[in-house]
Amino acid sequence: MSVLVNKNSKIIVQGFTGSEGTFHASQMIEYGTNIVGGVTPGKGGQEHLGKPVFNTVQDAVDKAGADTTIIFVPPAFAADAVMEAADAGIKVIICITEGIPVADMVKVKGYLEGKEARLVGPNCPGVITPGEAKVGIMPGFIFKKGNVGIVSKSGTLTYEAADQVVKQGYGITTAIGIGGDPIIGTTTKEAVEMLMNDPETEAIVMIGEIGGQLEAEAARWIKADGNRKPVVGFIAGQTAPAGRTMGHAGAIVSGEGESAQAKMEILAENGIHVVASPAKIGEAIAKVLA
Repeated sequence: MSVLVNKNSKIIVQGFTGSEGTFHASQMIEYGTNIVGGVTPGKGGQEHLGKPVFNTVQDAVDKAGADTTIIFVPPAFAADAVMEAADAGIKVIICITEGIPVADMVKVKGYLEGKEARLVGPNCPGVITPGEAKVGIMPGFIFKKGNVGIVSKSGTLTYEAADQVVKQGYGITTAIGIGGDPIIGTTTKEAVEMLMNDPETEAIVMIGEIGGQLEAEAARWIKADGNRKPVVGFIAGQTAPAGRTMGHAGAIVSGEGESAQAKMEILAENGIHVVASPAKIGEAIAKVLA
């Protein structure tokens, strides 16, 4: 059992022949991910990295049975790439692109309503189910298979959490990097819910950051759901001054309950095991699973 991607996922790369797409696609193929081809308009019929290139996502769906896509398309064209994938019937759309205009993402969010497609990102490291599929830019060697799910707004903290969990003798079911933009496809709550419903996931690491209400929504849902599985939480940006964007475009304290301190209190109130430093994530997981 896994969440979002597994060894049977048929994955394509949009922006396949570009430098980013080429580099990360070769890493994913090396990891053993089932890449069935890629899309670069105008280059259909060619071969790249030993895989077929298609002109459109629809071609990739029709000819290669693609059901999952990872997008390495420049910011100006990325929203169109997401909508094209959804139109073609792709079920899981993972968008790595950083810097997509907010207005474009508002349009995408509305467009995806009522469609079966699930968008992860943009501006995210992707999704990995260790030993089965790496659909993203994360260093695969850090991740080992196990029983802990990870949901994170931060790419680097996803890797840090995985490393610590593994060093404690545990492993990862699926790690989902949801991205740190103001408007994203899959929310913290939705990602946590998928892992709560995954029979192999026994504990969850939830990494958030200042700005927005995503972590508070997730925490309240976890409590309302009966705290079925232990959740270890960390909020980045504890030293951030109010009103200043930190790292991610969405990481800005603009309202009540958006500071790191306020979020940590909300998490704790809802039964989440909050750690003050990312260095404590592994120990906390070992404690809740002991």
